[in-house]
Amino acid sequence: MSAAETLAERGRAAPILTVEGVSKKFGGVTAVHDVSLDVPAGAIVSVIGPNGAGKTSLLNMVSGFYRPDTGRIALEGHDITSLRPSQVAARGIARTFQNIALFSGLTVLDNLMLGRHVHMQTGVLASALYWGPALREEVAHRERCEEIIDFLKLQDLRKQQTGALSYGLRKRVELGRALALEPKVLLLDEPMGGMNQDEKEDMARYVLDANLERKITVVLIEHDMGVVMDISDHVVVLDRGRRIGAGTPEEVQRNPDVIQAYLGTSRGGAQA
Repeated sequence: MSAAETLAERGRAAPILTVEGVSKKFGGVTAVHDVSLDVPAGAIVSVIGPNGAGKTSLLNMVSGFYRPDTGRIALEGHDITSLRPSQVAARGIARTFQNIALFSGLTVLDNLMLGRHVHMQTGVLASALYWGPALREEVAHRERCEEIIDFLKLQDLRKQQTGALSYGLRKRVELGRALALEPKVLLLDEPMGGMNQDEKEDMARYVLDANLERKITVVLIEHDMGVVMDISDHVVVLDRGRRIGAGTPEEVQRNPDVIQAYLGTSRGGAQA
């Protein structure tokens, strides 16, 4: 199957995540206004726009950190609009943050283990005593985390404290913690922000591998237009809280509203 055929097939997939007319105000400022989007199962969908366009606020509503003032959010057809972040995570939505949110005093492995919390079944007493079911569960979760460590090529760092790692490696660990949740939908808020070119290429490859090999649907906020246009199946553009464009990367680059608001103009057309 060609790349074009694969993209068309993804576009026909039923939406796993649906956002219908969501809005969010903070005092007198409207961060998001009547935004809708469908995320096809198995796709990589990028949300782009200038600073202050409402991108992170949109992800915060999807992940339960903000509750929309209006509108509806559904995962696999089930309404999750009013769920708390822990409940959204338990339904299968994981996220990373623009500002790294790791526990710097814990090791790489321990941070990944924290990502398994929604799957842990044993009670507090059993976990404290660390015997029987709790021990078996600990071993099983550790095996899953070790597999993610191998996937992200962090084998030599599993016992290092994350606070001692470089910025790019900490970003990779945060991706690993999100993957440890075994999400259906992965929300990534500027996963390549602050990285050098080599680190960006590594991260882009891991995002693609998570999408293709692990069948995880990805919603991505990213300012690097080269990355967005290379890895996205679909792009949604926000400006001042409103959706001003959507389509394939090629369609978005030709959209005059997008060119004016975000991508910039030149005599040759859009600048990616």
